[in-house]
Amino acid sequence: MRLATHLQYAGDPRTAAEQAAAWESAGLDAIWVAEAYGFDAPTIMGFLAARTERLAIGSAILPIYSRTPALLAQTAAGLDALSGGRAMLGLGASGPQVVEGWHGVPYDKPLARTREIIEICRQAWRREPLVHEGTYRLPLPPERGTGLGKPLKLLTHPVRDRIPIYVAALGDRNVAMTAELAEGWLPFLYLPERAGQAWGDGLAAGSAKRDPSLGPLDIVAGGPLAIGDDVTHLRELGRPMIALYVGGMGARGRNFYHDVVTRYGFGEAADKIQDLYLSGQKEAAAAAVPDELLELSSLIGPEGYVRDRIAAFKAAGVTTLTVTPLLPDPQRQLAAVKAML
Repeated sequence: MRLATHLQYAGDPRTAAEQAAAWESAGLDAIWVAEAYGFDAPTIMGFLAARTERLAIGSAILPIYSRTPALLAQTAAGLDALSGGRAMLGLGASGPQVVEGWHGVPYDKPLARTREIIEICRQAWRREPLVHEGTYRLPLPPERGTGLGKPLKLLTHPVRDRIPIYVAALGDRNVAMTAELAEGWLPFLYLPERAGQAWGDGLAAGSAKRDPSLGPLDIVAGGPLAIGDDVTHLRELGRPMIALYVGGMGARGRNFYHDVVTRYGFGEAADKIQDLYLSGQKEAAAAAVPDELLELSSLIGPEGYVRDRIAAFKAAGVTTLTVTPLLPDPQRQLAAVKAML
């Protein structure tokens, strides 16, 4: 089991990158860089590549609507070259609020687009001329442009012709597609004891179609981390975040996180959180987050408890444990978890 963490949205990315270098010495195996509508991820990932030697560096995630498939392939190839073969391309559909509000493009065909982007990226890394017929048309047909477009292949030679692709997927069809096509899966609010009832069918359907050459699916999941005899109060820090995602990340009927929590068996609570959050009662929404949901989505407690949580994630199929240290000594906390792995 590998150990990973996320680079947070807030704060000075230069400081965070220097911290990542220190965490590498503590045994950290991978780091994920978010984007959303903050700083772009590839710039920070390039800086991380210069400050580290061994860490795998992934985007979590680059929205599929913000860049063309060819640019995604170029970006991943460039990062892979700078890092000496340590890049991971994390992709996701994001959501309508960000895609249409920030990027100003329609939120349409997320599954078809993701599937085609994976195919086109791999074509590009193999340095094949890009020819594709689908949602993306390469070259652009004459009736949609000047008619001068021609099939092109990547000008430079990638370090690897198969850069690992990870997909942030929550819905059944998207999870199935991820298990079929991607090297890794980036779920959210992963409860190991209930993951099977939420995602088991999708994972099984996709795995049945998976090309053996891809190897086993890398499942990347975890949660907030705090090891100590008197740290369980830190779980409370997770309530506002869960309330934000379940209640406010998307409109009513179009909230993927609400759907996941419902599939876990917390449907009544999910509805209440959403009602309160959308009515502006954010504190009440946070208070409505079930204690069990809060506990099972974190690794917060005495050493023995955290060790048991790690075992639960491993038993549920997680192969990369991603943690967010909450205490002031993240390097020591990460080293302690690495020893437990």
